[in-house]
Amino acid sequence: MNRLKQLFITLPFLMTMALNSTAQKQRSFLALGDSYTIGESVPIYESFPYQTVQLLRNKGMSVHAAEIIAKTGWTTYELMAGIEKTTFAQPYDIVTLLIGVNNQYRGKDPSTYEQEFEKLLKKAVSFAGGNKQHVFVLSIPDWGATPFAEGRDRKKIAAEIDVFNSINKKITEANGITYISITEGTREVPSNPQLVAKDGLHPSGDDYARWAEKLSTAIMAIAY
Repeated sequence: MNRLKQLFITLPFLMTMALNSTAQKQRSFLALGDSYTIGESVPIYESFPYQTVQLLRNKGMSVHAAEIIAKTGWTTYELMAGIEKTTFAQPYDIVTLLIGVNNQYRGKDPSTYEQEFEKLLKKAVSFAGGNKQHVFVLSIPDWGATPFAEGRDRKKIAAEIDVFNSINKKITEANGITYISITEGTREVPSNPQLVAKDGLHPSGDDYARWAEKLSTAIMAIAY
């Protein structure tokens, strides 16, 4: 009888311990992209991957610092080449992909972007252990709205950015993956200079904070 009583006391305790252990599991985070993923011209802690991690931690999720595979100027082709040269500790619990602005900037063919983006998205899914719910694609910002684009054809840049975003959105949604649009917010720079970094081209920490809020909300709602 005493042994039975002890079992009833011990079992709930063990279950609680197991639940606590699961809740405290540290999630891994891989961010793939270019200068927007690095957070060019802002402190690293203001980049969107790092701000996202902080928000997730504030919301009760235990997350490792983001592992970032990105370089300023990378196109889809260069990101794929960078991936091939890197050893990954997969699978990751969270994988983000934001790529394409340099394809547009360099005048690359949208049809080539379409093929390369689809390959990158498949890579992102493989890094997430095949779990599409753990993959998140962010749209390409519109650099044409920044001071850096002064004297250029801003409408043409915006139209081309829209073409590339229509491609990545179509592929992302066709694969049942979460798509997060941040482009419209980047077009608010003329009326809100606080949204651009000191280099006059890249987003400020304030704008990255808005991306991070959208991304962290999507992660909490869909992935876990």
